[in-house]
Amino acid sequence: MTLHAPKNKTKKNCCGRGSPEPLLISMRLFMSTSAWSLLTSAEHLLFYTHREFYAFNDSYSFQQTSRHLVSIMKRLESSGKGRVRFAKSNSDEHRPATFEPFDTKHGTPRAPTTQGLSVLDVDMRAAENKRAHNTISYKNTNLIVRRNQEFFITIRFDQPFNNQRDNVQMEFRIGNSPDENKGTYIVLPIGKEKPDARWRSRAVDIQGNYVTVGVTSDASCIIGRFQTFIVVVSDFGKQRTERNTATDFYVLFNPWDPEDQVYISNENQRQEYVLNDVGIIYNGEINNIGSRSWNFGQFEQGVLDACLFVLDAGKVPLLYRGNATQIVRQGSALMNAQDDNGVLVGNWSEDYSVGTAPTAWTGSTEILLKYAREGGVPVCFAQCWVYAGVLNSFMRCLGIPTRLITNYCSAHDNTGNLKTDIVLDEDGRVDRSRTRDSIWNYHCWNEVYMKRPDLPDKFSGWQVIDSTPQETSDGLYRCGPTSVIAIKDGELSYPFDARFVFAELNSDVIYRQSDKYGNTSILRVDTAYVGRLLVTKRVNANSYEDVTSNYKYPEGSERDKQTMRNAENRGAPTRDYLPQPQPQPEARVTMDIQADTIKMGDNFKLTLNINNQTSRTCTINATITGCVAFYTGVISTTFKLENKAATVNPQNTSKLQINVQAMEYMPYLVEQANLLFVVNGRIQETGQTLSAMRVITLRPPELTIKVNGIPRVGKDLMVLVSFRNPFTFLLTNVQLRLDAVGLLPTRIKSYNQIPPGGSVQYTEVITPQTPGRKVLIGSLDCTALRQVTNQLEIMVNY
Repeated sequence: MTLHAPKNKTKKNCCGRGSPEPLLISMRLFMSTSAWSLLTSAEHLLFYTHREFYAFNDSYSFQQTSRHLVSIMKRLESSGKGRVRFAKSNSDEHRPATFEPFDTKHGTPRAPTTQGLSVLDVDMRAAENKRAHNTISYKNTNLIVRRNQEFFITIRFDQPFNNQRDNVQMEFRIGNSPDENKGTYIVLPIGKEKPDARWRSRAVDIQGNYVTVGVTSDASCIIGRFQTFIVVVSDFGKQRTERNTATDFYVLFNPWDPEDQVYISNENQRQEYVLNDVGIIYNGEINNIGSRSWNFGQFEQGVLDACLFVLDAGKVPLLYRGNATQIVRQGSALMNAQDDNGVLVGNWSEDYSVGTAPTAWTGSTEILLKYAREGGVPVCFAQCWVYAGVLNSFMRCLGIPTRLITNYCSAHDNTGNLKTDIVLDEDGRVDRSRTRDSIWNYHCWNEVYMKRPDLPDKFSGWQVIDSTPQETSDGLYRCGPTSVIAIKDGELSYPFDARFVFAELNSDVIYRQSDKYGNTSILRVDTAYVGRLLVTKRVNANSYEDVTSNYKYPEGSERDKQTMRNAENRGAPTRDYLPQPQPQPEARVTMDIQADTIKMGDNFKLTLNINNQTSRTCTINATITGCVAFYTGVISTTFKLENKAATVNPQNTSKLQINVQAMEYMPYLVEQANLLFVVNGRIQETGQTLSAMRVITLRPPELTIKVNGIPRVGKDLMVLVSFRNPFTFLLTNVQLRLDAVGLLPTRIKSYNQIPPGGSVQYTEVITPQTPGRKVLIGSLDCTALRQVTNQLEIMVNY
């Protein structure tokens, strides 16, 4: 929308614009009009910045300016292009008057002169209510309840309460424009039923001046912080209690309630996916699965308010905040700063000088609190597991069952075309300039558990959401919620983003060879490389659960083929590049690469296995390309190129050894220390081509965490974190983090340098305040060395 001001024929000032004062006065005028609220923030900005509009100067009167703005606003309203106003902030408040008279026809009446009922105290009974609502772990003094579950409030009056005589109401408000029709203003009588009310109340006990009331919120209630007022209604008007933040209470989703959209029936799963505040993120590569502990910290002080602030900063209408589908979709957008100043800035450049390297974080608490404390300034920096870790905390904090998924061999940025091309040159080397697709060693996203009322019943349950900015969805960088069952069955026409998620799991790897003229031909198609393994932390255990079968049928099975047919019928590209199936599977020659777990800085050997299943002797010439690569599959440097030959007898296997020296790869290592080996071979006798690919993640040096003393509540415990530099080079600007949910907030220790063979030791004294399982998480990070982490689990007793 373009807004034009009237032509100004007078001379402009030295800045090329007229005096802004009339404009600013006009803005103050219009900030109070209802029409102004109909414009979006982008349209507001146009008022301030449009060049012609700034042409107003002192000679163009305030009245003329105002009249012109009024005409614009009226045209917007009459044209139907204005937007309905929605409250978009939980932190903004509407403060009602303590006395609200009924009759104002003859001026404001005086307050009643007779002594009526007065409220002396409101007890939200936070401790007992929180225990009953599974919210006792939140480090917050206010009441926190789950929707559609009764909680109790005790009100003390200055005289005995008479249920038949006294008219007393409870008011619960949220946002700056409370409205009963929008669920942001709830009025409940004490001791009387209110027909057709979404919330319910009942007088549980009346003992003289004390009345205990049971309150049950609606099963689809808005999630957030509500204000509480007790109102005594008389013939003269309404007398409210003063605004008191101590009586504010939070309402969360309720996975314990079958009526709630996020209900999950298994108690062990509720304990893990809602109440567990420390988890495990799996990384590495499929042949060498790694892990790191992560502090979700959803109960830590300030985190719940920070999560609500995220929604406020993202201008999510309060009206949407009772709908779990909307919350998770908005949440996946708001975790990244790509287009809406969300929580985290993504960075895959290796330059983290103006922020914190993604590998250095130990949990979500530090990130969420920093974002809220700095008023919504995005936090630097994140990669996929950080996005997933923080999104996991955000969802669990609001009460939505959530788990973190790692997909090994994840196709990326292929815009749903189900193809990942690896281009080789004439000599069999990886052509970096033409290999633009990539396969991530691993990619992390989240699953949330919920009913999908917008989809057929069978597609409820686990839903994929992903906040790593990859592709836009409805104009924003976000992904999901996408039904896992729909992905498995190839039903890609349902919202949201099913086609994109399906491609991450089911893309084919196509090995192509280019000639000197740039023409390419297909050497081989691997339909099984992508999406080979999906894992999540097992319930009540520190091992992983394989959830691949939730997403995919067995490779090559009839159900798998049906899924691919369904996908093509729902808009996925046809796979016309696949070879035609043979009536009888022919004997063939195959090749694969094997390697042991390898420490960073070690020399090692790769084994190339060539298996000849045919009845003829085969002579193979192979080219081995060794590259340093990011975990995203993007090649940084090619450090090795070697040719090998082997003769393999019929029905036999030949092994070729490939020696790799540390001095070959160490100068070129990038973060997470991944080496990518691609082998391309040709059989002399038949001209058949072979190919194989293997990623190796080098194991970093160890970070040691120890405790001295017996972990007991109220007793000091010494924590020792130590590290030795095993390399021949200096480590500079080293940052050491120590984190422990329920024991201490994040501690950061910096070292200017650690010389070759040198050691550092950091000591911290902690005093446990609560019993139970605690996890100490440490990380060491510097430019030359990333992903050095460790954790130590301790049990605190009384």
